[in-house]
Amino acid sequence: MPDRSRGRQIPEEESSFRSPYQRDRDRIIHASAFRRLKHKTQVFVEHEGDNYRTRLTHSIEVGQVARTIAGALRLNQELTEAVALAHDLGHTPFGHTGEDALHALMAPYGGFDHNAQAIRIVTSLERHYAEFDGLNLTWETLEAIAKHNGPVVGDLPWALAECNAAVDLELHTHASAEAQVAALADDIAYNNHDLHDGLRAGLFTDADIMELPVIGAAYHAVDSRYPGLDGRRRRHEALRRVFGVMVSDVIDGARRRLAASGARSVEDVRSLGAPVVVFSDALWSDLKEIRAFLFTRMYRAPSVMRKRAEVSKVVEALFPHFLNHPEEMPARWQGDIAAAGETALARIVSDYIAGMTDRFALQEHRRLFPAEAAAAAADLQAGQ
Repeated sequence: MPDRSRGRQIPEEESSFRSPYQRDRDRIIHASAFRRLKHKTQVFVEHEGDNYRTRLTHSIEVGQVARTIAGALRLNQELTEAVALAHDLGHTPFGHTGEDALHALMAPYGGFDHNAQAIRIVTSLERHYAEFDGLNLTWETLEAIAKHNGPVVGDLPWALAECNAAVDLELHTHASAEAQVAALADDIAYNNHDLHDGLRAGLFTDADIMELPVIGAAYHAVDSRYPGLDGRRRRHEALRRVFGVMVSDVIDGARRRLAASGARSVEDVRSLGAPVVVFSDALWSDLKEIRAFLFTRMYRAPSVMRKRAEVSKVVEALFPHFLNHPEEMPARWQGDIAAAGETALARIVSDYIAGMTDRFALQEHRRLFPAEAAAAAADLQAGQ
């Protein structure tokens, strides 16, 4: 419950008309990092088409799914939505491709992890408030962002270790049920919308995915109820049924597991030793087949791989440039740079590049390396 929150690192007077978790959600929505998600890759680079998902539209869809499931399970919807909206704040430009490139470049300085970077953003890098850096979120929201995918053990990403040293997030335990819902909502959203986007991009056809479990049954149900329906509506009706199957499976299973666990509090949920919000074994088996299809036909499609190679070179060029010429970074970074040693400087450069949108990273690459950028564009055009 909101009135049982462990509070914020910097004490604040609470709002008379918003719960602590509503304030967290609102601060996330108003964060600069959240706005930048509109021009960051989900699968397709942001400028490749107006109708493909970006990190922002993905995050909004995750928030909607998470809130629906939380409501059905009688969990705190505001906390669940806050976590869902924040879960991708730490993503680099160009999605996982950009993250892989930045992680390799940062290997001598502790590496890069987008989940840990989300924590760094909400605890340090957002600098708008008079009394604190970051968003000063509640303990529960920080905990949920840090470990919505489960306990974090072993060597911690450095950005998460820094936060955990200041605020013990009890990383060895599972997170709240709200955090677990946000994690499953992420899976539901991308499993569904990647099918939409792959079809739109022509990477596979409706007939191709009708061979897959769950999806084939959904198409047959639509054909039975709406014979002769035009292709676009047929596709939408089928995939919304797939979406419904996933949501219902999570809700039904979580209800059973929560009841069987005997958990009566969030502390009980944290101490169970296993998540309570998961897909059923049967559906998880089907989803693994769908994900294997998407991996082969979409995430590793030749056109996508060509673009991955191109954008990797952008990150690989920008990082050493700014590491060697930090004075070229914007004025807001110069105060931190002035007192930075080698590792601290690399992490500041990493923060700067990770915060870039796809379009800004490409713009900076064209500005700083015009010949390279022109050659890459020509190579990509020739391969299409």
